[in-house]
Amino acid sequence: MNCNQAPLFLLRRSIALALGAALLLSVCTAAGSAPNAAGRANAWTTPHVLTISDGGDVSTLNPHLSQSAPVANLSEMTMAWLIKWDEHNQPYPELATEVPSKSNGGVSKDGLTITYHLRKGVKWSDGAPFDADDVVFSTAVVNNAANNEGGRLDQIVKVDEPDKFTVVYHLKKPYSLSTVAFFSSCCANPSLLPKHLLAQYPNINDVPYNALPVGIGPFKFERWDRSKQVVLVADPLYWRGRPKLDKIVYKIVPDRSTLLSQLEAHGVDMWYQFSGAYLARVERVSGYTVSRQPSYAYSHYDFNVTHPTVSDPLVRQALRLALNRQELVDKAEHGIGIVQDSATPVNAPYFVDLGITPYDPAKANALLDQAGWMRGADGIRAKNGIKLDLNVATRAGTPEIDEQLELVRSGWKQIGVSLNVQHYPAALMFAPVQQGGILNGDMWDVITFAWAADPVGDYSGIYGCGSFPPAGQNDMRWCNKTAQAAMDALVEHYDQSERIADLKVIMREFIQDVPSIVSFQRVDLFAYNADIKNYHPNNITPFDNMMNVDI
Repeated sequence: MNCNQAPLFLLRRSIALALGAALLLSVCTAAGSAPNAAGRANAWTTPHVLTISDGGDVSTLNPHLSQSAPVANLSEMTMAWLIKWDEHNQPYPELATEVPSKSNGGVSKDGLTITYHLRKGVKWSDGAPFDADDVVFSTAVVNNAANNEGGRLDQIVKVDEPDKFTVVYHLKKPYSLSTVAFFSSCCANPSLLPKHLLAQYPNINDVPYNALPVGIGPFKFERWDRSKQVVLVADPLYWRGRPKLDKIVYKIVPDRSTLLSQLEAHGVDMWYQFSGAYLARVERVSGYTVSRQPSYAYSHYDFNVTHPTVSDPLVRQALRLALNRQELVDKAEHGIGIVQDSATPVNAPYFVDLGITPYDPAKANALLDQAGWMRGADGIRAKNGIKLDLNVATRAGTPEIDEQLELVRSGWKQIGVSLNVQHYPAALMFAPVQQGGILNGDMWDVITFAWAADPVGDYSGIYGCGSFPPAGQNDMRWCNKTAQAAMDALVEHYDQSERIADLKVIMREFIQDVPSIVSFQRVDLFAYNADIKNYHPNNITPFDNMMNVDI
């Protein structure tokens, strides 16, 4: 395979693939990277120390209080989980002894009782024993209204603890996703917390624990040098044994152009999930392997539908018609991305293809005329004294998104819409709303970033009527009764075909109402030191399987 050529399947968006998350590794490395006498391809490699970055930043290290990707990725390696995910996006038991199901008796026949059996002899990274008390305590933390949680486990009626290694959840109604949604490492789910360290506090919002959490993983947090790095070291108490790496350093480099310079200077071993805008330049850097795989993540433009500028679905439909999404992919992402209306990933088992709304500014203008938005002397449309002058929020340090926004500005100007773009640091952008976080706040009409879909197709946490911030992540404040009924049905259905039928309803309503425009489905791109071995990320938790990774 030519190292500069995308695998053919990336170009065939109409086919739902069965490859899962198998990582497609390039067999090519840059010239001049032959192994040296020490067995390393690169003289700059530090054995057993892995330095990574993703162009992000963190405002906390406690995943209960942040849904940002950097916090989630660090938590996969350090925090405590009942369930984790393998390289094929399949769940496997971590602190539970098995994934509950009806066949193994973990799920009752009526679907109203979920039983977890816990591993014995497990220790927190500070040496304290782990048992069912921690699971019951963690459940109470999530459902404590005083905590700044991203969501609640509101399906739970009661928790029983028959013994120190068994937890039984009683549910209001059948919830088929409970076996992989309660304290699993994916999808912004909360981790288990140590009761012995946190039970003394009325809430967890501002406790010292958040700056250096104690967990149960192959690594533990050693220190957080704010605005610089987070350092993880091997946890000698981890129940599976000691990982091969001694240390992982997460470099905080929130400007992606600066991160590219760090890569060129061999200052990081891995830049993971970077944008297609950087692919050509990254491929020219010596000593790295570049790999790619279809992503579960999608870039999008969300509308705050409570704001009068974008409350009318006709306005949002017009904005999508005037957004040349293929141009965004071709120019800003250098051709890396798949344009579609559906938010479901092309390689997920629940993929729903509902086509692509074509780029049609003439039709967009006609819709705005129909809705009564008239152009003023300055060319900007207005109605009832409200101008279509939209406040747009985006992350700072992302030049490829800035390039996208200039293309968006040009397209929307043709239909009488202007933009005021505000840039926010990553840590502030994704902070809890109670701490002034932008994403779940109310300071914008339009916001752009990327969501990562989950392994089963549950979108209720971001599109559900009960998920408005701070109770969830529905930053759009969109509530559609038909879509909500289908979301409710989906979580009760155990059969995949039934879930796909539910998803078709959800996505049709989503596409019709346009609370958000899916700009494109992403492709996961990884650049990593050619000396890294045994790294096999999946689509949803790229750092869940780090025991055998080494450098």
